[in-house]
Amino acid sequence: MSRISVRGFAVASATAVTTVGAVVGVASGDPQVSNDNFEATAADMTLLADIPAGQQAQVQTASLTQQADVQAAAADATAKKSAEEAARIQAAKDAKAKKEAADDAAEREREAKERASRDEVRSQSSTGSFPQQASYTVAEVKAIARQIVPADQFQCFSSIVERESTWNYRAQNPSSGAYGLMQALPGSKMSSVGSDWQTNPATQIKWGLNYMNSDRYGSPCQAFAFWQANGWY
Repeated sequence: MSRISVRGFAVASATAVTTVGAVVGVASGDPQVSNDNFEATAADMTLLADIPAGQQAQVQTASLTQQADVQAAAADATAKKSAEEAARIQAAKDAKAKKEAADDAAEREREAKERASRDEVRSQSSTGSFPQQASYTVAEVKAIARQIVPADQFQCFSSIVERESTWNYRAQNPSSGAYGLMQALPGSKMSSVGSDWQTNPATQIKWGLNYMNSDRYGSPCQAFAFWQANGWY
């Protein structure tokens, strides 16, 4: 299109419409339609007729192409936005998975250290490496128990001891003769772990843990569940 634009096409089209109106006005005898207007309109029609039909089609094609370009640009923008949102969601998922993996690794490391610590403590307790004292406070007895009893079983173990002796390693039942932290009956049972069972809370704790871990219960928590149901173990 050398000299024809979309705007030019629109003007020409409008001129054509005006021309038709003028012709109709004359035919109906409208006095407002002057000869001058008719002549001007006729001239405009001559101008529209001068535009080749092929160029008019090109103007229409250019307009449609422009609309298609706008629609394609909008589609591209929508696709880009969707891709960015999908990437953001995937990045969030990846970050969450990475954090969970790191947390799992940290938990496994913590459990490994705790197992190693328990193994070391058990090794020490099996050889009676806890130093003997003339007397022990409740806090000291609990500290010894924490070194001997597995961490995941300590609360259950503590709950039984609290109910049986309130952590008094010298507690004795005057009627039955039950003795020590676990109120072993008779107390001499604890001699299977050490001859110092009457004065050494570590010996009593080791005996009590062995008793709770036996086939009868399997663990301090299972022993405590039985105690809750029966009031004794």
